[in-house]
Amino acid sequence: MEALQELIASLVERNWAVTEQFLPQEILSALYAGARSRWEQGNMRPAGTGRGRDFAVREEIRGDHICWIDPQHPCNAAESAYVQAMEALRVLLNRELFLSLVDFEAHYAVYPPGAFYRRHVDCFRTDDRRMLSTVLYLNPGWNARNGGQLRLHHPDGCWTDILPRMGTFVIFCSDAVPHEVLPASTWRFSLTAWLRRRGLLPF
Repeated sequence: MEALQELIASLVERNWAVTEQFLPQEILSALYAGARSRWEQGNMRPAGTGRGRDFAVREEIRGDHICWIDPQHPCNAAESAYVQAMEALRVLLNRELFLSLVDFEAHYAVYPPGAFYRRHVDCFRTDDRRMLSTVLYLNPGWNARNGGQLRLHHPDGCWTDILPRMGTFVIFCSDAVPHEVLPASTWRFSLTAWLRRRGLLPF
């Protein structure tokens, strides 16, 4: 709980935060094994941009493959632990910051070697439900030579690069933090989720 309190304090201060204490190692290892299994079994599909009629797969913008999970029906104990941790974070954020978050959506993502995601923000023009973006990285033994950093862009023109090491958990404001994924030299796995409010725009 103390780690989550520190995470929230950092989020308030700068619109983003990082912790290495979101889930225990055995859960992370099981999630990594599950993500690899989904990829190897052909259960991940090329990700796209936009939604509805604007949806399109554009590899010049993003090259990851994804597989959505159902928070209401986790597939195994590791996914259940992840869902419980996300729900605890949602409740704490509502209590501490009065955000009125109602749920979250999540997917596994894999970036093949060389894949990237150009600079973007996570809010759709026609759907403003996504309020906070999160990424949990699942890559054991990752180092700077592997690349694949998450680059968070700041209003002053500077940026912060975050290595996708196993256990690193990042949270940031979906509409206020432009970000991108840099190319990696090897396979890069993660769990991405968005904490959502009730929509204010028609969709």
